[in-house]
Amino acid sequence: MVLADPTRREVFERLRAGPRPVNAIAAGLPVSRPAVSQHLKVLKGAGLVDERSEGVRRIYSLRREGLVELREWLDSFWSNALDAFKAEVEKSHIDSKRKK
Repeated sequence: MVLADPTRREVFERLRAGPRPVNAIAAGLPVSRPAVSQHLKVLKGAGLVDERSEGVRRIYSLRREGLVELREWLDSFWSNALDAFKAEVEKSHIDSKRKK
């Protein structure tokens, strides 16, 4: 999972406030600016971040469509868990009726 890495999550989190150049994203992080660029490359590859050029700087921002896709993927886990819970409750109910 792309967001499993804590540094990558922090990079992602910093973009919540709006578009930022790499140096602003990297400020105060315990990794180098090139490392932050690599994390941004992974986030961009996953469709979670957009990149645009502004002169010689690259500006990164969250990609809303990617967030929707991520949310749908996460929601699918919730749906699967509820379906499994429902099936287990129904099975337990049927089993308890059979024992009576």
